[in-house]
Amino acid sequence: MNCILKEPVSNIVLDCNSIVERELFDDKVGILDIRAKINNSIDCDIEMQVVDKKNIEKRILYYLSKMYSKGIKKGKNYIEANKCIAILFTDFEIKNLENIQKYITKWNFREEEYKDIILTDVMEIYIIELPKVQKYSVNDKLDTWVNFIIKSGDIDMSKVDEPIKKAKEVLEEISMDEHERYLADLREKYILDQNALEITGFERAKTEIAKKLKEENVDIEIIIKTTGLTKEEIENL
Repeated sequence: MNCILKEPVSNIVLDCNSIVERELFDDKVGILDIRAKINNSIDCDIEMQVVDKKNIEKRILYYLSKMYSKGIKKGKNYIEANKCIAILFTDFEIKNLENIQKYITKWNFREEEYKDIILTDVMEIYIIELPKVQKYSVNDKLDTWVNFIIKSGDIDMSKVDEPIKKAKEVLEEISMDEHERYLADLREKYILDQNALEITGFERAKTEIAKKLKEENVDIEIIIKTTGLTKEEIENL
């Protein structure tokens, strides 16, 4: 955590009531959501998103804003609200960030022209795109932790430091829990189902486009190049 925040971390307290399974069939299944308090002064939301629904930027901003507003206690001044950060891990590359050649990015409120001036640091977002790790690894401590997340089962524990060894022990304890295994199985099924739905939707869209082009008497070779469908598939529409 120090290597992300660039400041000493004396303690992290997990809010155990906020390790969320989200009842498994709403639109947030596939996200691991953990709330923590860092140094008794920073509220932290840690998210893991494994399914790309093309709206993760707005979602993480919503969670962060909600966490900040909840930190303003009734009858208290908003100035007393804790700093809030969101740490988002994605198992996919985010399209808007495709030209950024590093796997971790930090986002805050800056002036458009004077980009070195931050309006306020009370809300920050850190995004870690796991598929970019191998391309942009710099072999620092953060790399070690992120690689542990990606391939904890294959990591050589003789070459890591004590905090990661402890994390491995905790992970093994969790994996022995029957309820956690059940959740893991359901999450895996959800991911497979979502990927299948995305493929189905894409195929349906190609078919609809081909139908419209065919109705407009567009040359069949152009329809083939546009949609990727075969001549036989187009003729049968």
